[in-house]
Amino acid sequence: MSEDLPVKDASAQVADASFAEITLRRRGRIRRYLFEHPRAMDAVVVACYVLLALATLIGSIADGKWLAAALLLAIAGVLFLRRRFPVSVTAAVAILEVGATLLNPWGSNVSAGLWFALYAVAVARPRTSALVVFGAASLPLALVYLFMWTSPSTPAGPEGAPENFHLLSNIAAAISIVLSNLIATGIGISVRQRRKHEAEIQAWAARTAQLGSITERNRIAREMHDVVAHSLTVMISLSDGAAVVVRKDPERAGEVLGELSRTGRMALADMRRVLGVLRDDSGRPAPLAPLESGYDLAKLLEGFRTAGLPLHYSHTGPTLPQDAAFQLTVYRIVQESLTNVLRYGRSLSRVDVHIVRDGDSVTIDVLDDGRGTREPGSDAGTVGTRQGIAGMRERAGIYAGTVDAGPGMNGGWRVHAELQWNGDRGKS
Repeated sequence: MSEDLPVKDASAQVADASFAEITLRRRGRIRRYLFEHPRAMDAVVVACYVLLALATLIGSIADGKWLAAALLLAIAGVLFLRRRFPVSVTAAVAILEVGATLLNPWGSNVSAGLWFALYAVAVARPRTSALVVFGAASLPLALVYLFMWTSPSTPAGPEGAPENFHLLSNIAAAISIVLSNLIATGIGISVRQRRKHEAEIQAWAARTAQLGSITERNRIAREMHDVVAHSLTVMISLSDGAAVVVRKDPERAGEVLGELSRTGRMALADMRRVLGVLRDDSGRPAPLAPLESGYDLAKLLEGFRTAGLPLHYSHTGPTLPQDAAFQLTVYRIVQESLTNVLRYGRSLSRVDVHIVRDGDSVTIDVLDDGRGTREPGSDAGTVGTRQGIAGMRERAGIYAGTVDAGPGMNGGWRVHAELQWNGDRGKS
């Protein structure tokens, strides 16, 4: 179960803005203006209705049927509120339409007010509700015409009107009212579905952008863990070692202090590189591409040797792929494993690092023979975040790999990682 963030990420806001721009660009200038000014759109709807009912309105005034004219103007006024109260407006229009029809059965305004009202209901309400309102609003007016005993005209001819002319005329009028109202409702349902589809796409775009932002923050947090926690562990070990040998072997202590300074400068440079993606003067979102590694595995191993680990390194098979992200993954797994050895290992006499590349498979093994080596993160008094092994597994998972960590067969601790690389094959 997830909770909504109180503030949207910048990337999600950019996605919303981009989708809104695309949607607006699809509309023409007139549609865009009416969409941005709903009151103007309401005025256009009222004007369209008045135009449709104009002939009936003028005829009613000319014939002295002031009540019919008043009902037509009332329908026009009620339609102004169709956006806020679609169902109530539809009910009011249906009643007024029946009254206007009884006073002037064959006017030009027949059912025109219901078209706009039913469209508003279909846009604002679910399909089932819209169809129920359509049936309830269309039935009274259709019944009025179906049982009306007058018709607008009779066909000319020597034989006069057909015997069932009035019945056919009334049935045709009732059917046309129902069909026209159904078309208006169907158009409203279609518009509602399109708007829902656009809203779903917009929400999907925002979720995708937010997920990318969260993934990027997790990547930066993982890099910061590797830089800070590992560098601090090495620096603490170097400073402790320098304090021990400074009196017995000043020259050796100088080398250790030099390595301590180099480790600190490297950690500072790494932090600047990682945090640099958070500061973009152009205002654009931080890039999601992996950081360039620029890390030398040989220098890493030499630093741990200086810190006191009895390291033995071997590499079998071709060199690692020339991919910065893949090399960084290997580098971080080795770094995390050796940092855990340095942090938790006791009575160490040998630490072995084996990297084997066999085709698309790269295997990393880090073994030590320390006694009483505990699971990393089990000691609350040590420096660390207890997320090292989980971080290694996350990195390995990017390359369909796995990481196993646990006690070795002959004691000590063992980390075994397997990575799959298919970049070379994918490029061929």
